[in-house]
Amino acid sequence: MEAAGVDVVVVDVSGLGPPNLAHVDAVARLQLAAKRAGGRIRLRDPDPALTALLRLVGLVLEVEGEAEEGEPAGGVEVEVEAG
Repeated sequence: MEAAGVDVVVVDVSGLGPPNLAHVDAVARLQLAAKRAGGRIRLRDPDPALTALLRLVGLVLEVEGEAEEGEPAGGVEVEVEAG
């Protein structure tokens, strides 16, 4: 990640099938490797059950298409009125 100059790697998990602990282990290892390299991973098209299982074990990861914390959701405009 450092050599390529990227800080986020998108991991397509759409074809995993029913989630299990082996998937959780693989995602956790990818996240750990990314953190060690100074970045993070973002999941593409995860099964809702996989997301729930990851949260159950304490891994809350970014999902492609979801707004990051502190950012408005896509298509939402934020306006500030003067005064």
